[in-house]
Amino acid sequence: MIPLSPSLDRLITEIAKLPGLGRKSAARLALFILRQSEDDARRLADAILDVKQRIHLCSVCANLTEDDLCSVCSDHKRDRGLICVVETPGDVLTLEKTNVYRGLYHVLGGALSPLDGISPQDLRTSELFDRLKDGSVREVILATNPTPEGDVTALFLARELNGRKIAVSRIARGVPIGAELENVDEVTLARALEGRTSV
Repeated sequence: MIPLSPSLDRLITEIAKLPGLGRKSAARLALFILRQSEDDARRLADAILDVKQRIHLCSVCANLTEDDLCSVCSDHKRDRGLICVVETPGDVLTLEKTNVYRGLYHVLGGALSPLDGISPQDLRTSELFDRLKDGSVREVILATNPTPEGDVTALFLARELNGRKIAVSRIARGVPIGAELENVDEVTLARALEGRTSV
């Protein structure tokens, strides 16, 4: 293995910490950055520092923002009777790309995971329940990930919300558009059958 200069090795090591990137991909990105002009590299470094200094959590929903309220919470055209519960701010970005949902969000900051020691107190569950106290919310949509942790979180929230005068729903899961049934795994196919709708 060819020894790297300490500065290049450090850059590769730092890039490799990003999710989904191994050392090989990190090396490609580091070499790409190295080929860029010093101005381009400085703009990238400044953008990273700027986002770390400016971005924080919305005081209402815990989405990412530079202001006290995020752009969703401050948009008075949104349906304030709907709250979609998600695990991370990245989930908000994903749902917003659909241009379908026009309600508000609540970011939990993760999912329940007893094995990892993550309990309801470690998430923003009490903040969610506080938002429901004034009676203005008519439906809570549980959009946690379709993972064991996401399912446990959705089940916990559904139980806690049971008995309140609020409709509770879970986003549908099933066969992706364009997929052929023979290529779909059994769990996804079973959930698609269970969640079928009339036509």
